[in-house]
Amino acid sequence: MSSAEDNANDPGPRPTRLTAAAALAALEGLALVVAGGYLLVEGIFGSPDSAEQAVTGGVTMMVLAALPLIAARGLLKLRSWSRGPVLVTQILALPVAWQLLQANSLLIPGGIVLAVVAITTLVLLLNPESTKALGIGPRDTA
Repeated sequence: MSSAEDNANDPGPRPTRLTAAAALAALEGLALVVAGGYLLVEGIFGSPDSAEQAVTGGVTMMVLAALPLIAARGLLKLRSWSRGPVLVTQILALPVAWQLLQANSLLIPGGIVLAVVAITTLVLLLNPESTKALGIGPRDTA
């Protein structure tokens, strides 16, 4: 390839906003791994109401953690496909945060944190600088 083709394929430096969005998505993925691992261990070694439900929930959460973790890696590598899964994850996190806020217990701080992380990540991903870095948006016809 010529140097002109290399420059055309080079997306340039990664914006700080995109790096922050990737970090928040990865943090959510890691939180899902930890919560899933806790449920799994509790289901196997603890005394939950239903061991089968605890194990199934733990495995499910750990599998679901793959989506934000893989998408966060894609954001760091400036892959345009990665924005969609992260956006969907944040949109799905908002009703979960709302339910945690309605709990009247120690889950309320978790709901606040989840809501702040989801909204912040959405704002960071929808920022024009981020969409441009990912190559999303109108194409030049010239």
